[in-house]
Amino acid sequence: MAIIALVSAKGSPGVTTTALACTLSWHRRLVLAECDPAGGSVLAGYLGGVLDGPRGIGELAVGELRDGSLEATFWSQLVDLDAPRRERLLLPGVVDPAQAGSVAPLWRRFADFFGSLEKGQPGYDVIVDCGRLQVSGPPWPLLRAADVVLLVTRAQLPDLSGTRSMIRAIERDFTDHRVPQGTLRLLVVGDGHGKGEISKTLGVPVIARLPEDRRTAEVLSLGGTVRAGRPLMRAAGALEVPVRALLDRRRARLAWPVPVQGVPDAV
Repeated sequence: MAIIALVSAKGSPGVTTTALACTLSWHRRLVLAECDPAGGSVLAGYLGGVLDGPRGIGELAVGELRDGSLEATFWSQLVDLDAPRRERLLLPGVVDPAQAGSVAPLWRRFADFFGSLEKGQPGYDVIVDCGRLQVSGPPWPLLRAADVVLLVTRAQLPDLSGTRSMIRAIERDFTDHRVPQGTLRLLVVGDGHGKGEISKTLGVPVIARLPEDRRTAEVLSLGGTVRAGRPLMRAAGALEVPVRALLDRRRARLAWPVPVQGVPDAV
């Protein structure tokens, strides 16, 4: 895999909780990048505010704007969520709203850099928490660069109504910027309308449904011991399979040769 972006239309369907659950349960080396313009929450929540000095995407942005030091300083800005293995790393988000102004001009730069991490030694995939799109300065370049975009929504009618309008906005943007089809999928949280009904109504396939697991969500939000056997963690771990399959199909399709007009396909 490479870049998997998670985003929501409105409200609080658990984008950060979902992104963190995937980071802690998937098998590949991962960087969780908090790219929500409204600010990151994993440091203050799940990690309990324990940190040895300023670190994260805001510091990277300042250094990149000052002297182009993104590549040189990136790894020093990460937090090891499973120390000392360095297989599940966190790039903390902005903690001061004033930092968002420094980060916003660099979304394209970060997108290109995140895409390069897959080819490193060792390689890392990147789960990008983009937060809500209905904010000032959403990270559109990251969504356009993502290999898979998961639009997180609850399955109740009010949430689906807001999600419908956001789907249209994403589809228009992707068309304008020539993003390949098949990038966007829905990730449903909690009970409500069925997956097939939602897919048919909104015109976008549902890749999976995550259960309502408030005990685990609270641990991921406020800190504590994550138990792999809990429903949310099991479902988040299982999500790796359809995401990987979607990425494989998409990359295979993009690798197919495009027929030249007037020239028959090779047999």
